[in-house]
Amino acid sequence: MEILCWLLLAAVFIILEIASLGLTSIWFAGGAFVAAIAGALGGGIAIQVICFVVVSVVLLIFTRPVAARYLDANIEKTNSEALIGQFAVVLQEINNLESTGQAKVNGMEWTARTRENAVVIPAGESVKIVEIQGVKLIVEPVRAKKEEE
Repeated sequence: MEILCWLLLAAVFIILEIASLGLTSIWFAGGAFVAAIAGALGGGIAIQVICFVVVSVVLLIFTRPVAARYLDANIEKTNSEALIGQFAVVLQEINNLESTGQAKVNGMEWTARTRENAVVIPAGESVKIVEIQGVKLIVEPVRAKKEEE
């Protein structure tokens, strides 16, 4: 009877995984399947539960990062995410303390700020987009990067 329960539980986890497509429960389906095998080989309920927990945790720890990385590699960056790492031209002096700054990238004007308040970037300079916070580009001057190298 326990074997049937484990197989039913594995089926439920697989159905949940198919419904969510988020790598959330497939690991537990593997654990339930191994617990069913342990039950079929004569292991008691305690052994079955231990097999379920151990296999589920091992699968989760060791295979999820690899699977997530593989799945994330196929996701194409869109909209504002695609701007990170690109270069922009400063249209209006970027000065965090005065709350000023605009930059143009791909023909679009954005409000721009730097990570550090002490950094002021004059109009006409090139900047690299390092982050996007809401509707603001967070940039760093290209000139400073070249001087550091």
